Amino acid sequence: MQTIKNKLLSIQGFKKETFTRATLSKSLLLGLAFTALSHNEAKAQFTLTGQVRPRTEVRDGQGTLQKKDDDAAVFTSQRTRLNAGFGGYRFKIFMALQDVRVWGQDQSSINRTTTDANDGLMLHEAWGEIFLNDTVSKIKNLSLKIGRQEIAYDDQKVIGGLDWLQQARRHDAIVLKFANKGWIADIGAAFNQNSEKSVGTLYNGIPTAYGAGTNGIGTMYKSFQYAYVGKKFFFGDLSFLFFKDDFNKYVTVAAVKTPIQGVWSRTTTGIYYNANLTRKINLTGSYYYQGGRNKDGRILSANLASITATVQAGRKLFLSPGIDYLSGTNGTKAVTADSRSNLFDPLYGTPHKFWGGMDYFYAANGFGGQGLTNYFLKAKYNAKDKLVFFAELHGFESANKVSDGAGGTRTPYLGTELDLKMSYNFTKLINIEAGYSYMQATNTMASAQVKNVSNADLSPQWAYVSLNIKPDFLAKK
Repeated sequence: MQTIKNKLLSIQGFKKETFTRATLSKSLLLGLAFTALSHNEAKAQFTLTGQVRPRTEVRDGQGTLQKKDDDAAVFTSQRTRLNAGFGGYRFKIFMALQDVRVWGQDQSSINRTTTDANDGLMLHEAWGEIFLNDTVSKIKNLSLKIGRQEIAYDDQKVIGGLDWLQQARRHDAIVLKFANKGWIADIGAAFNQNSEKSVGTLYNGIPTAYGAGTNGIGTMYKSFQYAYVGKKFFFGDLSFLFFKDDFNKYVTVAAVKTPIQGVWSRTTTGIYYNANLTRKINLTGSYYYQGGRNKDGRILSANLASITATVQAGRKLFLSPGIDYLSGTNGTKAVTADSRSNLFDPLYGTPHKFWGGMDYFYAANGFGGQGLTNYFLKAKYNAKDKLVFFAELHGFESANKVSDGAGGTRTPYLGTELDLKMSYNFTKLINIEAGYSYMQATNTMASAQVKNVSNADLSPQWAYVSLNIKPDFLAKK
């Protein structure tokens, strides 16, 4: 085996007999540099993971009521993802390529028949993060995250990744991130354009296919700016959020919305808390106020209030009663361009997690502007280490008056929903999940002021079964 001296000689290309003190010094410096480079390369980390998530659904009134003569829909959708990440000295990069489509939407022998609207291949995430603080800094983290990314905070009621949706949700944004001694502070911004432009910044946020935003608002923001501050205390978590999203102004000509110069800005401000009152009792809640103007330019004054108590009723059983209130506009008053809106829009959150598994509220299908009160009781039972059962009972009621279309009002109660779910971890990387939901809706739910379905079946059902495989391609056997 060569000695260190001989290795240095071979690196420099010198013969043993020509070795001098000067060349030794140069060789030592080169060796130290090589060692430092090797050390940095050793610290660099490469990750490569994936996901295959097919989900079969039976929809017999999911999202909105069906007519009594309608047949149930059955289909299988699938998300396929490839995630690659690399981290080195003071930087990280991450990319997630995903394909989302329904089984059978393409011909089995050729793919040229797929329309652009159904083409589910997309770049879900692609961001780089640079760390502004050095490794010797007393601050735990100070970084800048730039690019396409998921943004989620707290319980994801107003800002979330919407992972239930096969395509999920992402934003093209820049976020300054700070973390130290239990404090978290993020400042983020985004500015959207439809394409590269030579003149102006008009933005058409009305999508040609799937509606963007919650409650079927059908309009993408032109820009947003936000600040989030959170702190971990001995009793739990407390956070503050300020979020402003801007929508391009428009004029309507012949039923077509045409963008014009300027924006309507909506602001959402609020707090979230998660407190452990005792060892077996946890309390979570939030309050948000929404002001400014909505995406149609109407003056906005709305609020959301939520509280949930989780009680450990047994060694394996957890019960969570609670209530959500999202304000709405009086349905008996005529809506004009100058009238005030009291309809709270839960921004870019995860409605499937909170307002029923059947997605009747604040999802792609609207339900009028009267708002929502949600009374619920949730239960979780850990049957085994790998097997968990969930049950939710919801009572849905309009938060404001609902017109009967003839100068009077309807009963505000919308319906009762029961959600059942089972989750089984076959292995650490394989999960099987199945669920069933049933709703007993009222005539108010079917009315023109809410879901607007005539001759409606007031007993909708929905069921699904999902397989989730998340391999780590670089994991050691």
